[in-house]
Amino acid sequence: MIPIAVATEDELSEAIALRLISEVQQPHEVAHKLRRGGFGYLRSRMDSWCQMAEHQIMVVLTDLDRANCLVEFRDQWLADRPLPASLVFRIAVREVESWVLADHQAMRDLVGKKGVLPPQPDALPDPKQALLGLGKTAPKSVRDDLIKTIDGQLRQGVGYNARLTHWINTVWSPERAAERSPSLARARVRLQEAVGTFSV
Repeated sequence: MIPIAVATEDELSEAIALRLISEVQQPHEVAHKLRRGGFGYLRSRMDSWCQMAEHQIMVVLTDLDRANCLVEFRDQWLADRPLPASLVFRIAVREVESWVLADHQAMRDLVGKKGVLPPQPDALPDPKQALLGLGKTAPKSVRDDLIKTIDGQLRQGVGYNARLTHWINTVWSPERAAERSPSLARARVRLQEAVGTFSV
């Protein structure tokens, strides 16, 4: 049984990471789920993640957000420290919402037939805002969960995480989404590589 630990910055990222892990064919168990709000916690504990990776697969997932360069962003986090082969450090471009948006079939199931789905979600400057915009055209029950309006601006609704987590677990396909999201495709490959080389 391969032990796997997951460190993420929010509930949605954790759901995505766990869904990716569910694709692992080798017998495995999620031994630890480590999540706190924001990326500061993840970045400050990179040494700990490296140490944990000596005994298990360690998946660390964060967002690129508004950083200009993926390579520069990664180098800032790593600070020249070598990564164990069993540490899967992945960066969603630009946010994990781009991975959410990449499965068009599942998105239609969620928001309905209205709204334009992005052909290249990794290229969106603000994937979360794009997802909230699609929420405006969704059936009322979905719309009420996903979005709220504050001073004319779309904001995350109170049911955002619960609705999307359930949808990710039941409808969203990493395989389909990876066809439109290169950063997700790389994450899936890297996870499989780590699992393939791990020995208990």
